[in-house]
Amino acid sequence: MKNQTQRSKLIVIEGPQGVGKTTYAEYIRERLPYTNLYRLYGTNDNSPSGLAKSNKMYKSLLSYMKQLEGQGINLLFDRTFFTEFVYCNLGYKEYQFKDSFSKLLSKFAELNFDIFYITLYLKDTDKFRERLDRGNKAKVKYAKFDISNSIDQQNEYLRVSKIIKRKYENINCFDINTDRDINEVYDDLDNILNIEK
Repeated sequence: MKNQTQRSKLIVIEGPQGVGKTTYAEYIRERLPYTNLYRLYGTNDNSPSGLAKSNKMYKSLLSYMKQLEGQGINLLFDRTFFTEFVYCNLGYKEYQFKDSFSKLLSKFAELNFDIFYITLYLKDTDKFRERLDRGNKAKVKYAKFDISNSIDQQNEYLRVSKIIKRKYENINCFDINTDRDINEVYDDLDNILNIEK
């Protein structure tokens, strides 16, 4: 890992539908003491007016994170502004988020936490088909559980992960394949986050 100091952890879990974000976020929440879990899905306003809403929301979120620096509280996020960026890049929204994303990411990287950015993915994309049975309660077109949507999202999340690895040394960036035995993934998370067994 790049950052070995004993600061609070700021953990972001990203990835497409069907990779197990809920399961693994819950696992981290239960195993890592003093951890608050937040689930963010962004706004469902995909019109150009949604950009202003998203900018305001994510700037406020970064301000909230900043206020919790040094408080001994770990912050765990199931999706954040990274998802907004991915969805905009895939054309799910009528606005571009590139400039906003760059500014948000720079401020995110400066936060006084041990920062972990974890992308979950399925190496065997046929596994997405097996996970369709969980049902689809989402009503927003880009949130519907669909194999081709998930694969497109996965490719874009992995591309974003490469950018972060290349540009931000203080962000501990990991891509974790979740089509393995669940206990192997738990072990990976324990090792990455230094969770005692």
